[in-house]
Amino acid sequence: MSAEYLLTSLIVVLMPGTGVIYTLSQGISGGARASAAATFGCTLGIVPHMAASILGLAALLHASALAFQMVKFAGVAYLFYLAWMTLKDNGALDITGKSSPKGYAKIALQGFLINILNPKLSIFFLAFLPQFVPHIDQASRPTVVIEMVILSAIFMAITAVVFALYGLMAASMREHVLARPGVMKGMRRVFAGAFGALGLKLALAER
Repeated sequence: MSAEYLLTSLIVVLMPGTGVIYTLSQGISGGARASAAATFGCTLGIVPHMAASILGLAALLHASALAFQMVKFAGVAYLFYLAWMTLKDNGALDITGKSSPKGYAKIALQGFLINILNPKLSIFFLAFLPQFVPHIDQASRPTVVIEMVILSAIFMAITAVVFALYGLMAASMREHVLARPGVMKGMRRVFAGAFGALGLKLALAER
């Protein structure tokens, strides 16, 4: 593992995407525990993509236009669903101040689905991870697999820490948002628009 890998991974994770937007929304709507559940789900959703990359399955996804399109549009549909639910007063961004928000398991599941339904992640890791495996051409297959598993674990750890910090920052704003109905409405529109924009971006994505 190199400093370049750590820095590159940190930059990639810090970039706002569906997982970041979702974690922020849950931090505001449900507080620190809800954001922690979102962080767990989003981080766990990376595992299948990394496993696919390590096993070489992402290459098949990249080669098959039909497989890519099927996964992609499932992801697009889910992001548009989240956008619609966020706009509803009792939907995904429910910031009514209730003591019993929706179950943390459901929050984690939604975060998991957000990442697992993004086929670009598999292709990203297929291109990203091998760059940081030293002497990959000379290394044996078991050695390469071990190296990539270690790099994947480090990337997931960075993701978990960064998302947790995003969630805690959002949770710290929760009381201010709850006290201002106009701000609540505006936040709901912002997050719904963000999910919709990310869904459109994924819909236009090419392999």
